[in-house]
Amino acid sequence: MRLQARSNYKILWRFAGCMAWLAMITSHPAQAADDGVARGPTASQSIAFSNSYAGSDFRKVMVRNWQEIATQAQKDGLVREAPVVSANNSASEQAAHIQELIVQGVNAIVILAASDTALNGVIRDACNAGIVVVVMASLVTERCVYTVDYNWSAMGRVEMDYIAKRLKGNGTLLEIRGIAGDATDQNISDGIRKAASDYPGLKFAKTVYGNWTASVARKEVALALPSLPGIDAVATQGGDGYGAAMAFKAAGRPLPIIVMGNRQDELALWKQERDANGYETVSVSASPSVSQVGFWVAQQILAGKQVPKFVEVPLVRIDAKDLDAWLATMPAGGAANPSYDQASVAAMIDAAAHNTAPPTPVPEVTKQ
Repeated sequence: MRLQARSNYKILWRFAGCMAWLAMITSHPAQAADDGVARGPTASQSIAFSNSYAGSDFRKVMVRNWQEIATQAQKDGLVREAPVVSANNSASEQAAHIQELIVQGVNAIVILAASDTALNGVIRDACNAGIVVVVMASLVTERCVYTVDYNWSAMGRVEMDYIAKRLKGNGTLLEIRGIAGDATDQNISDGIRKAASDYPGLKFAKTVYGNWTASVARKEVALALPSLPGIDAVATQGGDGYGAAMAFKAAGRPLPIIVMGNRQDELALWKQERDANGYETVSVSASPSVSQVGFWVAQQILAGKQVPKFVEVPLVRIDAKDLDAWLATMPAGGAANPSYDQASVAAMIDAAAHNTAPPTPVPEVTKQ
């Protein structure tokens, strides 16, 4: 019956051009929840997570965060099921997964997209079938989606302002990017370069791709170092700081300012170097618990909450004064990982609706 209804929706879309409006009315009735938590019934609803890649520690923690919050939501009668399916950084594989979820008749799909354009067709199919689609920590150009993401320009600004201040506006930099072709990688790099343009004395000597993974970053930096001059600072995207540091150490070169990405190994190294020789840096990144934000945004839409098309998630910045407090919250292999429940995400949605900044996470509310 559910699949027949979705087929009827597709027919309405193609011949009348008003499918999205009809689907919203019939599937997601409005609730009196302009601010705060929407309480519309969602116990029978299913919310799936389509993950483009699960090969890094960050992504593994992200999936675990989703599973933890979804399990509790099931116990609380807020959702029927919340399956996770991960592709191997392949847009075609992820598109096939999403198509299968459509066939299964899920009510919402949260997507961490492998491509900003390659998934547009299957995402449009999902929207046309009346499925809520939330794109999380990534971007797609299909306009029917809700987007849950960070202000990546702000991340680049934090990095470049800090590096410029430490180097008094002059120095030679190495940039470590994420996965080539990924929209988030491009957005972060654009933010770094835009902020760097304010400091003409900062020059990038080389760019490498570290895949947001310490082992890959270490290998790529090690290959690049022999041809590089002295490096004063390293701009990163998260997950690559530890690997970069190991490459510099192995080459017998002094440790530059390396912007860390909130992973436990990076922060532990920072603390070790600080205690031994006064090493200073800053750390800034997304958090794996963005998956929880994606889950609750989807659930709140299904419950009838009026949600803007873009919901900003706060970046986590760690300065020297907070290093020990944040590090104390992280298990080995973990990351700075504030936990987001239904109420906190409803507040995040309200902040987006009122054009105000979301609250900044602090160590005291980090999940232990």
